[in-house]
Amino acid sequence: MSEHRIKKLVVVGGGTAGWITAAAFSRLLGSAIEIELVESETIGTVGVGEATIPQIIRLNKILGLDENDFVKNTFGTFKLGIEFVDWANKGDRYLHTFGDAGVNLASVHFHHYWRRAAMSGTANTLWHYSLHELAAQEVKFSQLDRVGNTQMTGLAYAYHFDAGLYARYLRSYSEAKGVVRHEGIVQSVDRNAESGDIESITLEDGNSIEGDFFIDCTGFRALLLGQSMGVGYRDWSQWLPCDRALAVPSERLSPLPPYTRATARTAGWQWRIPLQHRTGNGHVYSSNFIEDDQATEMLLQNLEGDALDDPRPLRFRTGRRERFWAHNCVAIGLSSGFLEPLESTSIHLIQSNVSRLISLFPRDRVHAADREEYNRRTAIEFEQIRDFLILHYHQTQREDTEFWKYCKNMDVPDTLTHKIDLFKASGRIGRDVDDLFRDASWAQVMLGQGILPDDYNPMADKLNDDQLTAFLSDIRTIIEKAVAGLPTHDQYIAANCAAD
Repeated sequence: MSEHRIKKLVVVGGGTAGWITAAAFSRLLGSAIEIELVESETIGTVGVGEATIPQIIRLNKILGLDENDFVKNTFGTFKLGIEFVDWANKGDRYLHTFGDAGVNLASVHFHHYWRRAAMSGTANTLWHYSLHELAAQEVKFSQLDRVGNTQMTGLAYAYHFDAGLYARYLRSYSEAKGVVRHEGIVQSVDRNAESGDIESITLEDGNSIEGDFFIDCTGFRALLLGQSMGVGYRDWSQWLPCDRALAVPSERLSPLPPYTRATARTAGWQWRIPLQHRTGNGHVYSSNFIEDDQATEMLLQNLEGDALDDPRPLRFRTGRRERFWAHNCVAIGLSSGFLEPLESTSIHLIQSNVSRLISLFPRDRVHAADREEYNRRTAIEFEQIRDFLILHYHQTQREDTEFWKYCKNMDVPDTLTHKIDLFKASGRIGRDVDDLFRDASWAQVMLGQGILPDDYNPMADKLNDDQLTAFLSDIRTIIEKAVAGLPTHDQYIAANCAAD
């Protein structure tokens, strides 16, 4: 066996990032390497990301988690999408759902058929033909893979959950698979003078923990990759100007809505995340356009129910590390970068990067080619998500505050400008092949933010007028029948995964 063999992995930092990393590695590589995790109960976690996107279901399946047990132990609820209120104009509302509106036909996306009908004045909104929208309106949810014997897919969903309970759940899972946890605060990072690799970390109590490979899950501090190795940070605040957040729990909502809400405010936006035992709320805002005390007052005045604690402040800078993997260390979670939780991508980026790292994980020694491939693909993913978030801010008609004036008139990356121009011209989606967000997501947010295509795919003209009218009418009938047979969100949780 080679003396350079990667035998021991050390995860520095707990929370959601640390324990997802430990759980995934213990499940997929646990028999090949030792895994140890260092965290301190005295260091708090950010925990603003209590909403997810459907990719988390894949992670749970890989780990072999039982969905009902997972939801029960994290006080979770189900999520069909994100409702955006007051973004394009005050008074506007749309739901970015996890599913498709209508049904694609003859390799043509449904929104082209809808746009053809809308241009002739014979269609409702796109969401009139959305199964997810109607289920959300009627506060219903259930497992539904397909609608009857039709070609229409069922309900795509994700979860809301308590991030602290999720980390605890994964900790129990990981420790049962042999992960060794150390309680303590890192005092120093010890690196090889010749290679620059990390050899060990020393805790405040003097305990030294050696390793062959290290994962930095220390949050915004980026203790290993940023502070010790000096990897720089690429600031994107010119496009995503919010730099602060306040988080506060409030009373439980009843009935439980099966979606997240993001409401635009004067200098940012407010989230609402319904859990079984409480509601998560937060105000993400730009300190250049509103004072902290005003932001706090705005958050508390707009809660649905009494606050259960004082608002907890958080400061951040949107952007990413120049590199995510340097020497024998990879940053996962907030230590790798931060993209605000507008589209609930924080936990996805953790699991995506862990999956990518496992696929490229060195057996014998770190190879530069593996490291460069990881950095390249991770950078692309960050930039694709960045553009999708910028779209929400930039594509607005609001100029009622200085913040929204700035967002509307700011220059945006060329990659986003191309997508906007293409959709505006013909309704086509310039989606990258490996983009996290599907065509349906880009279409919903483009339309929701007020971009109406000037034209549509000519293949949508293959139906005559009567056939198009019947096609749209049949879709509405099908989704109404499907939703009528669903239980309420509360009923589904009570029957399957109610928390104690």
